[in-house]
Amino acid sequence: MASPTLYRPFLSGVYAVSAGLYRLGAQAIPWLDPPAPEHHTFAFDDTYASFIASKAAAHRRAAWEYMGEAALGPDLREVALTHVARTLAADSGGQVTWDGRTLRNMALGWQATLNLRWNAVEDLQRFGAPNAALVHDLTPLHALDFLGLNAPEDLALIARDPAGGRDWLAATHVLSPQHWDPRDKLGRDFVAVHTPVAGSGPMNATAPKLVDAVIGRGPFVRFAWGISMTDRLDHHPAAPADADRAPDTTFDPDAAFLRVERQTLTGFPAAHGALFTIRPYTYPLHRAVETPAQACALVAALRSMTPEQVVYKGLTQVLPGLLTWLDERLLD
Repeated sequence: MASPTLYRPFLSGVYAVSAGLYRLGAQAIPWLDPPAPEHHTFAFDDTYASFIASKAAAHRRAAWEYMGEAALGPDLREVALTHVARTLAADSGGQVTWDGRTLRNMALGWQATLNLRWNAVEDLQRFGAPNAALVHDLTPLHALDFLGLNAPEDLALIARDPAGGRDWLAATHVLSPQHWDPRDKLGRDFVAVHTPVAGSGPMNATAPKLVDAVIGRGPFVRFAWGISMTDRLDHHPAAPADADRAPDTTFDPDAAFLRVERQTLTGFPAAHGALFTIRPYTYPLHRAVETPAQACALVAALRSMTPEQVVYKGLTQVLPGLLTWLDERLLD
């Protein structure tokens, strides 16, 4: 497998909370080198095993803290999970297959026959495979759980009432959250989900139009980013604490990472909803910032943050040292 794509959204030089939607398969991603459109939903690369290991550990610890449903109708469930299964197979380079009923993963050594409309795992089988040990003791709770355990990406479903126009987060399978609890978001509308995000006011003001676009005019890809002091994928508030956002953490360039979330949004107009995928990438900061121009862009983006955004992104303790380190990189 190839190495993960390196994304540098900070090259805009501005930290902004906005929709930032790029049409999947059509619009170029400006921070790729060279800029180009992307076509995939699921990213299979040489970090695949580490993603599955992290998801499996979260699942063993407390699966219910990461997944759930809220008034998810069978039509949306069926069309969205069918899309997940079909697209997992298409994007996997042959590692995953799907015949319309059974999803088989040759790397993880398991397959399951799924009833996607009713979210059921009807037949789970295991066989020898390179990474079978990662999931040998896991029993998927339902079809969404099985699909999510085969994907690097986290999954969420957005639903909208065609009569009243209300939207809500109808399902989550989010095993790599960045300091948020998926249970807090279930059943809430777009504005309520994003209100805790510092600086989200202007974006929330356009919520009805954004939801319309996501359901009816996608698929789209977007990016979010921050700085982490570990490369751990799972930062659920109830997970064991580590150095990231710890009160006594100070900036250490050798322990700092750029964390980028690549998110895709695929709408299903006839089923009145959409699929939202979230894939975190963690890059050592030394690798993400290799040139003075990149350091300059990151400095500008960090300095464009409001005080509230600095707190929200967990940078209060590390920002002074981070800016000093970046200023030194400008002279390299």
